[in-house]
Amino acid sequence: MNDMNQNNKKKRNYRIEMEREIESFEKEGRKPALLLHCCCAPCSSSVLEQLTDHFHVTVFYYNPNISSETEYLKREKELERLVAEQPALNPVKFSAGPYEPEKFEEMAAGLENEPERGSRCLRCYRLRLEAAGQEAARIGADYFTTTLSVSPLKDADSLNAIGAEVSESCRVPYLFSDFKKKDGYLRSIRLSEEYGLYRQDYCGCRFSKNNVASHGRPKHN
Repeated sequence: MNDMNQNNKKKRNYRIEMEREIESFEKEGRKPALLLHCCCAPCSSSVLEQLTDHFHVTVFYYNPNISSETEYLKREKELERLVAEQPALNPVKFSAGPYEPEKFEEMAAGLENEPERGSRCLRCYRLRLEAAGQEAARIGADYFTTTLSVSPLKDADSLNAIGAEVSESCRVPYLFSDFKKKDGYLRSIRLSEEYGLYRQDYCGCRFSKNNVASHGRPKHN
C-alpha cells in the first residue's frame, strides 16, 4: 500500500496544478498576494518571471542553512538587486528574515552523516517553509510557496508535501508548484547570465559545501 501511495504521489504534476489554480482566480478577476520564499537570486529569476503577472509577490529571503553571515548577506543583496532590476507587471516587494544559523545547527544535530537530499535536507526545507508560512500569515498573504523546486537537485514531491503540512498550521494556502518544469531551471541560468547574477555551486550549508569541495558538482542554485 505504501509503495502504491508513493507511485500515485509521483504522478502528480504540480506545474499543471499551479496553472489550474491561477486560472481559477483569474476567471474571477482576482490577483492574490503571494509570499515567495527565495533561496537566492538565480533560482528566483525564472520563478518571478512565472509568477509576477498573476500575483502581487512579496519576496521573502530566509535561509538559516547558509554557513556564513558574509555569504548570507551576499546572497541577500544579490536577490534584492534582482528584484529592483527585473521587470514585473506588478511591483515586487522585498523582505529579509534574520540570519539565524543556530536554528539550522540545532535542526541538523544528529544528522551530520546524512547524505544530501536525505532527512537533514527535508528538515531544512521544513525549517524554511515554516518561517515562510508564518510570515505569509503575518502579512495577510493569500498564498505562499518557495523557489526551491526550480533546482533539479530538489525534490518537488517532498517540498509540496511539506508545504501542504505547513499550510494547515499557518492557515495560508500553499501554492503547489514545480518551477523546474517547462525549462524553468534552464531559464534561470539564462537570466542569471543576463543580469550577471552571483551563482553558487552549493545550497549554502556547510555539509553541501564540503561535498562540493570533495566531489565537485554543477552549479544549480
